[in-house]
Amino acid sequence: MRKLLNTLYVMTPETYLSLENENVVVMKDDDILGKIPLHTLEQIVYFGYKGASPSLMGACAARQIGLCFYRPSGRFLARVVGTTWGNVLLRKEQYRRSDDKTLSCNIARYFIVGKIFNARGVLERAKRDHPLNVDVEAIKEVSSSLLHLAREARECRDLDSLRGCEGEAASLYFSVFDTLILQNKKVFYFEQRRKRPPTDPVNALLSFAYTVLANDCASALESVGLDAYVGFLHRDRPGRTSLALDLMEELRSIYADRFVLTLLNNRKLNAGHFEQQENGAVLLNDKGRKIFLTDWQERKKDLITHPFLAEKIPWGLVPFVQAQLLARVLRGDLDEYPAFLWK
Repeated sequence: MRKLLNTLYVMTPETYLSLENENVVVMKDDDILGKIPLHTLEQIVYFGYKGASPSLMGACAARQIGLCFYRPSGRFLARVVGTTWGNVLLRKEQYRRSDDKTLSCNIARYFIVGKIFNARGVLERAKRDHPLNVDVEAIKEVSSSLLHLAREARECRDLDSLRGCEGEAASLYFSVFDTLILQNKKVFYFEQRRKRPPTDPVNALLSFAYTVLANDCASALESVGLDAYVGFLHRDRPGRTSLALDLMEELRSIYADRFVLTLLNNRKLNAGHFEQQENGAVLLNDKGRKIFLTDWQERKKDLITHPFLAEKIPWGLVPFVQAQLLARVLRGDLDEYPAFLWK
């Protein structure tokens, strides 16, 4: 089993990353802020604008260490990808199925079944754990509808119908999302999903969580030899990691949404951790991102029993295991993709 190593998050925009004797060196002007051994890292996520040295990028690529660049605001810019590991026949099969919408749907529907099932699980858990604080009747109604939509998605034979099920399920799920926020409702409230740009703190947190999760999924896919840019549900678009977006669908609610709710309900964040841009966008500031990413890294260490493997693994390895299972489907070792169904 793959080991869960550390992710280095560099959140000071003025820093520059370089390589010195197998160590990542984080520098600000002429000052060294830290040195971290490469062999302890799984990936490096950099929020800034000065970048990294070619020698460091080459070392990361050679060692299959993910190196991802983001704007200070959290917008994804680029990933350094080294030599592709894995059978070329695996990728050829991935491309063949992606080009065929029927074959694509045969895989994509399991991503959406998992997404709807897990969204329902989040609501059921909230109803069970906080019956006096949430709108139980509204959750019951939505939960029943989601169960029906999950069954409907399981029978979809074309991508348009599947997207219809997914869109309806997402709308229902987010219609009761606000009731899951139990603390500081004057600041943290949810009316509807707003992405580009997020215009309130909760949407800012969700968008940031999805960005980080998509990066984790892209790294997992590349590590098993798949092309993160060629998807089945999400079609090809230059610069978009479509397969990573596919893979993360089943993990959005249980991995990202629940993490955001935990931060809010445990009062880890407040209004002072956000800033509003001139275009109306609300984003996490440096202090907010530090709290978010520190807790995200700790969350990845929590153990969970994988429903298909029946083994205990850290949460942080779930995208990697799902990527492995997807590769096995494309190789013909499994008949159907086993979505991660959280219980």
